[in-house]
Amino acid sequence: MLADKDRIFTNLYGQGDSGLKGAKARGAWRGTAGFIKKGQDWIIDQVKTSGLRGRGGAGFPTGLKWSFMPRDVGERPHYLVVNADESEPGTCKDREIMRHDPHLLVEGCLIAGFAMRAHVGYIYVRGEFIRERERLQAAIDEAYEAGLLGKNAAKSGWDFDLYVHHGAGAYICGEETALLESLEGKKGQPRLKPPFPANVGLYGCPTTVNNVESIAVVPEILRRGAEWFAGFGRPNNHGTKLFCISGHVERPCTVEEAMSVPLRELLDKHCGGVRGGWDNLLAVIPGGSSVPCLPADHCDDLPMDFDALRDLKSGLGTAAVIVMDKSTDIVRAIARISYFYKHESCGQCTPCREGTGWMWRVLERMARGEAHKREIDMLLEVTHQVEGHTICALGDAAAWPVQGLIRHFRHEIERRIDSYTANASADDVRLVAAE
Repeated sequence: MLADKDRIFTNLYGQGDSGLKGAKARGAWRGTAGFIKKGQDWIIDQVKTSGLRGRGGAGFPTGLKWSFMPRDVGERPHYLVVNADESEPGTCKDREIMRHDPHLLVEGCLIAGFAMRAHVGYIYVRGEFIRERERLQAAIDEAYEAGLLGKNAAKSGWDFDLYVHHGAGAYICGEETALLESLEGKKGQPRLKPPFPANVGLYGCPTTVNNVESIAVVPEILRRGAEWFAGFGRPNNHGTKLFCISGHVERPCTVEEAMSVPLRELLDKHCGGVRGGWDNLLAVIPGGSSVPCLPADHCDDLPMDFDALRDLKSGLGTAAVIVMDKSTDIVRAIARISYFYKHESCGQCTPCREGTGWMWRVLERMARGEAHKREIDMLLEVTHQVEGHTICALGDAAAWPVQGLIRHFRHEIERRIDSYTANASADDVRLVAAE
């Protein structure tokens, strides 16, 4: 269990002041100018050494991503873009940072912007986040008034301006290139890659796009040392992490824990356990709705990190843990997730545009039992035709939950089909008898 002294987000529940005075009392903005004066290479090396992997879902090494930016600034300026379009169902960690500890994000933007050789940064906030955007804008205004942003930001010698852009509630804008399109005033549709944003990003200029949590932890990594951060978690899965636990637990919550914390410990110590006890657990979606579910028998000694979940053909994703007890209609739950992805598909790619609706309609019939068993393999085949055949990962996000359902709960789909067929046959017999 993570000790309180090792927590980065010490105002996660809003019990303290979210303003500049409270943030400074908790240690924010301490030593910022000194970090910048050590140079871009030092900051990037520290982030690499810390083992920080992107907290937005993909888990790509953050320091490596930063190193992709061109070392020299030519005619095209560099940009930093922060992805605060937190739209993955079950995920509510970036929201808490913006509501209660926004100065950690603002300070992280200055440091990351300097490391990217960018003088301008944009934070793209989810359309539904109204109060969060207001709180974040208030923090930015405070930072400007205190000289922490703008010309000679934080007396570091680096000029940096930061802007908040409010989205319109589109899930697809959480994909980094669709976010860039939206920032430019266009329809939020993903771009083909390559070119990657580090070469051709916002306004055709070199751009780094990072998640809110990824940026917000950087100042504390520099303050406490990369080795401190790397001391948590298993190899290649380092640091602390915000986990969002929802569903059938006694106390749903967002909590900061060490990477690789066992799932059962996470649920028992922070959420009061599974509703009705551990034996009542049916399945867990470990990383937001886009990753495959895992049945209860996979969860007893499950480390919550990127590699352990990948080995089980699932993923840590955004670390949004959705717990489902035995009262859950698992087929209908996955059908509801399929409807979400059908609704949020931008429609640019044919496999996603057509496949998401087809998968949802088949799952709705399967939830009622109105299907044939041969359609289960047909559905699985369609998921593989969608997965990996689209410009962005929304196709994968739509396919994986269905694959997880069939992999672990095929027997439940077959049981419903058998039950429906038996009832239909009984109805036929009664009709014949009545005639």
